[in-house]
Amino acid sequence: MLLSPMIQQFIGVDWHFTGSTYILFALSTIVFFYGGRPFLKGLVDETKAKNPGMMFLIGFAITVAYVYSVAIVFGLQDMDFFWELSTLILIMLLGHWIEMKSIAGASKELELLVQLMRYIAPLSIFHNL
Repeated sequence: MLLSPMIQQFIGVDWHFTGSTYILFALSTIVFFYGGRPFLKGLVDETKAKNPGMMFLIGFAITVAYVYSVAIVFGLQDMDFFWELSTLILIMLLGHWIEMKSIAGASKELELLVQLMRYIAPLSIFHNL
């Protein structure tokens, strides 16, 4: 992110050097394919099912940001979106992790409630008397 022109402008530095855009491109490619894998897989799965959802939205957004930024690196004259791409993937992965952790926690609690039902069910016989 520090190689991104917008971030450099924001913090007031100028670290441009020959090939810095290619390094930014290479690092962003790793983030896009490795970090964005769950969203890209969700994009493909939801497209095949013809049922677009949140994974489709995120996968589409990161793909557009990546393809546009690659076009900037290789000739189009404008500002790239590599830092936005990285930030979006990071935030979405964090949200996805929190969601999966809460689902796993809820599943564990439900299993504990089911186990308690073995002990509570025999007591309900006395309640009806």
